Amino acid sequence: MRTYEVLFILSPQVPEEESATLIQDFKRVAESTGAKLSNEESWGRRRLAYPIHKFTEGNYHLFVFDTDSSLSELDRRMRNSDRILRHMIVRTDLDHKRAEKLAKRNPKKERVRPVPAFPAAAEPAVTTPEPEIPASK
Repeated sequence: MRTYEVLFILSPQVPEEESATLIQDFKRVAESTGAKLSNEESWGRRRLAYPIHKFTEGNYHLFVFDTDSSLSELDRRMRNSDRILRHMIVRTDLDHKRAEKLAKRNPKKERVRPVPAFPAAAEPAVTTPEPEIPASK
């Protein structure tokens, strides 16, 4: 089973009722292809890193789907909607499979650079006594 994350940014001009119906429509389209919604998050209105279509803010929304089919129909609908400023669909299960594969291939190889260990009790520094200088008369 594949895992996909779908992140999209709605235009800030979209009313609350219309955004709720758009979100429900996108869920329905994905579930009609056999996808199962495992997580949904509304991130709310956030500032954009750069202006998109002269907007500096957008309403972010995230879906996480588990599916065996593709989400091409959802991608097409989001691309054609003028209410969506940007969207991104990412397959996330590949990262976990690649990490497991690397761990099996090189089990003894360290993945993190070791931190140099300092001795717990350092030997006292050897100091030589300074010669005494006779006081001048």
